[in-house]
Amino acid sequence: MTRSDIAELRYAVNQLRQSIGALRTHYGDANTVRRLENDLERLTIDADEFEQAPPPEVRRRPQNTIYVPDSKSDEAAWMGAQDEGLGFHSRPRTT
Repeated sequence: MTRSDIAELRYAVNQLRQSIGALRTHYGDANTVRRLENDLERLTIDADEFEQAPPPEVRRRPQNTIYVPDSKSDEAAWMGAQDEGLGFHSRPRTT
């Protein structure tokens, strides 16, 4: 993580702190506000820890690109398959 990434993280945490402060002003000592403040405190601790002792970077190996041809596929391969999640199940298939 670069210094600018850490600065951006700090900025976001401070923005969140201001937003939670506004919620506290509006809603007082509500349970949800206290939980948000607790989460913010944990986030601040984690950001400090990350900045002082960052974990080792994970080196990603390049992934092979899989090309899918634009040609029409064999419709027979899909006969009898269910179209779950693709629309109304009892409507006729369109080609």
